[in-house]
Amino acid sequence: MRRLVLAALTATVLASPVLAEDAKPAAPPAQVKFAALPDDTVLSYNLKNLTLVDGQNSTVAEIKDLALSNGRLVGYIVSVGGFLGMGERYVAIDPASVALTYDTDAKKWKASVNANKDQLKAAPEFKYEGKYKN
Repeated sequence: MRRLVLAALTATVLASPVLAEDAKPAAPPAQVKFAALPDDTVLSYNLKNLTLVDGQNSTVAEIKDLALSNGRLVGYIVSVGGFLGMGERYVAIDPASVALTYDTDAKKWKASVNANKDQLKAAPEFKYEGKYKN
């Protein structure tokens, strides 16, 4: 029994450097560049859980996540349908299809899309699997 425990411990210790090597982050650029943010900049926390409405101001979805690639926004992951988190499905929408405006009177962001709930339900489903899974 003692040999089995010692062998398992040795295997774990020897495998640790190999596993750690796979988890190395990408090397950052040599020099840091600071960004000046334009006046129309929206922060991600303002968008998460933001209600998405259609042209008739009817709720059609809710922004759940932002999809980034190479430092650029490439999609909004929105939840469509469902009730209290049951039966909802996710759809990825191109950022160019979503209009974001800031309502200064209400002091909040608004998002709208030129699609109704049925059109969004019929769109290809995005699934949180593989590398997208938490």
